[in-house]
Amino acid sequence: MTQDSEMAVPQAPQGELTLRTLAMPADVNVNGDIFGGWVLSQMDIAAGMVAMNRARGRATTVAIDAMQFIAPVAVGDVICIYADVSRVGRSSMGIMVEAWVERGQQGHREKVTEGLFTFVAIDDDGRPRKVPPPKG
Repeated sequence: MTQDSEMAVPQAPQGELTLRTLAMPADVNVNGDIFGGWVLSQMDIAAGMVAMNRARGRATTVAIDAMQFIAPVAVGDVICIYADVSRVGRSSMGIMVEAWVERGQQGHREKVTEGLFTFVAIDDDGRPRKVPPPKG
């Protein structure tokens, strides 16, 4: 396989499908594309669900690293957010998040955004707490 043909092979989403929603006209920016902040918020919601599940309780976003917007999202696209725990520290977790869209009736799928979200497990008073061992 040549390098060019390797690049032509469609990549599959990494992680678990965590959130799926429809991009609506109310979410457009001045260019007519879906506002990047809206996409980011959907990614944060999905990452938060994964982090809370892994932490078995409250978790909060503390950083977004390596965020990359790859392609615009259009009104009518179905945005699918995939998330996976990529690392666990004492109280923090790295959640890798990918946003893919299904465009139009043809079901064309394309990755549009990716980023690494860092969460910290917190107690009822909002203080960091230890992430428990994985369920097992």
